[in-house]
Amino acid sequence: MYDDMITAGDDRQIIDAMLDRNRRALIDTARGLGESEARRRLVPSLTTPISLIKHAAAAERIWFQRHWADLDESDCDGYARRDAGTFSVDDHETLADVIDEFERASTRSRDIASRFDLDDTIDLPIEGTISMRWTLLMMIQEFARHAGHGDILREQIDAAGTVETMRS
Repeated sequence: MYDDMITAGDDRQIIDAMLDRNRRALIDTARGLGESEARRRLVPSLTTPISLIKHAAAAERIWFQRHWADLDESDCDGYARRDAGTFSVDDHETLADVIDEFERASTRSRDIASRFDLDDTIDLPIEGTISMRWTLLMMIQEFARHAGHGDILREQIDAAGTVETMRS
């Protein structure tokens, strides 16, 4: 699937590669969609292809910029609160804008994470003591789950397009 897939190496190499693979998988679920397709609501929640990527960018900022780099929200490069606002996409934002935002947040997360060993820890009010290893694995889980959501949405969008094409 990906030419740079790492299946052997030390824990850090494998974990970092798997996280990057899931980041790409999430983006791939929306690539090639039109703007209206990317915003199409097919479930009762705020979950759309574009909002999944917007949420992922916020998750990057929350976990790496806020928690690990201990930045104030105003010092983060975008929305960084743990609430439903992570799924909010402004009308003027395009799918390309949101993908770029996620890629920038991911780059910054990689930089922050690289400053810590896997066994380094921080204390958080909700989770308690967490390690960098736990954070990276949790992000792998988060992005894999959302890539799955994106796959289902994309399947529905593509199927609807096929039906429309057949009708015309």
